[in-house]
Amino acid sequence: MKEKAKTISTDEALRQIRLALRRTALLYHFFARTLVDELGEERGKRLIQKAIDAYGTHIGDYAKRRAEERGLSVTPENFESDLPDLGWETETVIVEGEERVRVRDCPLAKEWLELGESKRARLYCYVDQAKMHGFNPEYEYLHVKNILDGDPYCELVIRPVTEKA
Repeated sequence: MKEKAKTISTDEALRQIRLALRRTALLYHFFARTLVDELGEERGKRLIQKAIDAYGTHIGDYAKRRAEERGLSVTPENFESDLPDLGWETETVIVEGEERVRVRDCPLAKEWLELGESKRARLYCYVDQAKMHGFNPEYEYLHVKNILDGDPYCELVIRPVTEKA
C-alpha cells in the first residue's frame, strides 16, 4: 500500500532546515577546533582549508556535470545553486554595475558568532571559491562583504579570473 505524503507548513520546513544548518555549523566548529587544538594553529588551519577546498571542488564538479548533462555551457548563469532557498535570506542587487548576491541572514554565521568563532569559521566561506573553481576555473566567486568579518551582510560576486602581474 502506498504511503500518503506528509505535508508540513513552510514555517515548519524552515524550522527543520535551520535546525539542520545549526547542526552543520556546530559540526564544522568542533572539527575545526579539534584540528587546531591537536595540530596547532598553523597546521590545523592548513588542514581545514584543504578539507574546505576538497568539499567545494566536489560541489563544483557535480554542478559542472549537471550543466553538461543538460547541454548547458559551463558558465556562471548555469551554475545550479546547491543551497536551499529556505535556509538563507538572499537578494540580487546591482552594485557598481555588476550583479551580486546579498545574504542578509546566514544561519551558519549566526551560530559561529554566538560561539565566538568568526575567525576560524570564516575559513568555511572559502567553499564558494572552491565551488566555482571546480565548476569553471575561468571564474572566481568572491566575498566582497562577509558577516563573519563584521559586515552587516555577505555580498558575493562572480567575476572572470584576470591575470595578475
